[in-house]
Amino acid sequence: MIEKMKMVHIVTTVSHKDDMLLNLRDLGLVHLAERANASSQATQRFSELSKIASRLMEYAPDKKSPEAGNVDQAVLSDEAFQKMYTEVKDAFAKKESLAQDISSTKTEIERIQAWGDFDPQDVKALKESGIGLHFYRVGKRECQLIMQDNSIKAIRLASVDKSDTIAVIGKLPLDIPATEFQLPQKGLTELRQDVENYMKEAAHVEEVLKDAYKYENSFRDQMLKAQNAVDYSAADATVQGDEELVWISGYAPEVDLPAFKEAAAKNSWAYALEDVSEDDDQIPTKLRFNKVTKLISPLYDILGILPGYREADISLWFLLFFTLFFAMIMGDGGYGFLLLLATIAIIAKTKKLSTPTYLLLVLSIGTMAWGAITGTWFGMKSAMDVPFLRALTLPGFANYPESFGVSAAAQQSNIMKFSFTIGAMQMELGSLLSVKKKLGEKDLSFMADIGWMISIVAMYLLSLYLVIGQNVAIQPVFVAVGVGFVLVILFGGMGPGISFGQGLKAGLGNAFTVFLDTISCFGNVMSYIRLFAVGMAGLAIAQSFNSMASGLAHGPLMIAAIIVVVLGHALNIVMCILSVVVHGVRLNVLEFSGQVGLEWTGIPYEPFKKNDKIKS
Repeated sequence: MIEKMKMVHIVTTVSHKDDMLLNLRDLGLVHLAERANASSQATQRFSELSKIASRLMEYAPDKKSPEAGNVDQAVLSDEAFQKMYTEVKDAFAKKESLAQDISSTKTEIERIQAWGDFDPQDVKALKESGIGLHFYRVGKRECQLIMQDNSIKAIRLASVDKSDTIAVIGKLPLDIPATEFQLPQKGLTELRQDVENYMKEAAHVEEVLKDAYKYENSFRDQMLKAQNAVDYSAADATVQGDEELVWISGYAPEVDLPAFKEAAAKNSWAYALEDVSEDDDQIPTKLRFNKVTKLISPLYDILGILPGYREADISLWFLLFFTLFFAMIMGDGGYGFLLLLATIAIIAKTKKLSTPTYLLLVLSIGTMAWGAITGTWFGMKSAMDVPFLRALTLPGFANYPESFGVSAAAQQSNIMKFSFTIGAMQMELGSLLSVKKKLGEKDLSFMADIGWMISIVAMYLLSLYLVIGQNVAIQPVFVAVGVGFVLVILFGGMGPGISFGQGLKAGLGNAFTVFLDTISCFGNVMSYIRLFAVGMAGLAIAQSFNSMASGLAHGPLMIAAIIVVVLGHALNIVMCILSVVVHGVRLNVLEFSGQVGLEWTGIPYEPFKKNDKIKS
């Protein structure tokens, strides 16, 4: 369920401002209504720490190496960490500087190496003695002209990159096309020695950075402190006041008000409580899970979805339908068994049962159950020769119907009908939940949801008629669609505080939109056929790989057959999981949620508190 919130206003004296914030943070219950920007100093500190810690990940030792366990579990003091942190920052700066030096030096070597190894100081010494030499690349014709010109004192040198080169005392006239060679500061021998020295320094810096990785826990500790400092700085900037008093406002769960009142009395806060405003759209959502509904929370976190404060909590139904959709899309009891083994291995390694592992257990068992019902075990028809597995199979749903004397057409019709039925039930449930919510709010638009419930039944029957060819009295179906359409138009515009006339006018004005939504309703019911189609596609892929492997399972090709089976089923499992994300999640988040009137507009409840782990 969604926790009911209260607006709280806290007041204290200016001199007790810091105490109020510290104690409010320790309490960890109040979600600040407004939050100003933190100081640039606090945010910059966290940003720099995060950047350095991220860069140090490059120096993490291989998990199999002896250094992998060489991590300093102890956390450095602030003073010791700052000293180490400064060294690490200097090392990274030195690394960048050395990389630039190495690059520029190698570029210089490439530029001058064709001219040979010489000492530029010798040329400079000649210049100081009055002989200023300049070096040029010239074309063959120009070279001949220069050498024949008695006014130019030039010496022909060895070719450089197939170009004629000359040394000239003084400079060539501007009308002679030539490329002057810029004299380097150092010769090749010295430059190569510089590169070697830079490389040695870089290696030393690398060792410093590798050694710094062992302080990973200290970096994490300092990042947490910095992030808490950012939160505190933001809260501090949010506080309002005058010369004598300061105050801050926020939201607190109604169930936690006794703890808040106790803290207020202990810290001598003046406070006021009030109901949240009807037009307040910034109220945070705090979901209270029970032992069952908590299983869906990891999926909420992965998808980043949260119902709005005034929306319905469908966690239980989301979990039940998602488990069924997951099982039908995976479709294979063998895959469910592998998932179960993987989950058990995770539990054995971590030595704990976390919420994600509980969810994996439920999904794997659900997949095995559906695989047992349909007689699908790694896509092998021979599985039906096992009496135990055969006994678990429901003949009308069996993916190998011929083993039970059922036609393939009848089996497919049964699965499609089941898919449509599940879809209609889920959408009906969504409308029913919306009706329940609106009745509690005395919102007359619940009649429009009843109209949708009538339309959904009609669209379900129409789907059976069109897709499966089931014998359905089609005239009452269209009458039901018409009745639902009229109810939605008449009551769709109603709402709390809206007169009947205003609501009727709004509903009539949306008649064309309702018409399109009615067509969309048929499409939504039809979309549940994907449960049948995707499941059958996964089975077909598994059968194809099995067939390929059986063709190779002779003599020395047996190894190839095993590889085909393993890789083929692994690929199929990955594709099935992706299909769950694309199709299984969509049916809950869009089709079902749309009927409930759920838009997932929730603002996470994030009380001002001292965090014990770094927020992403």
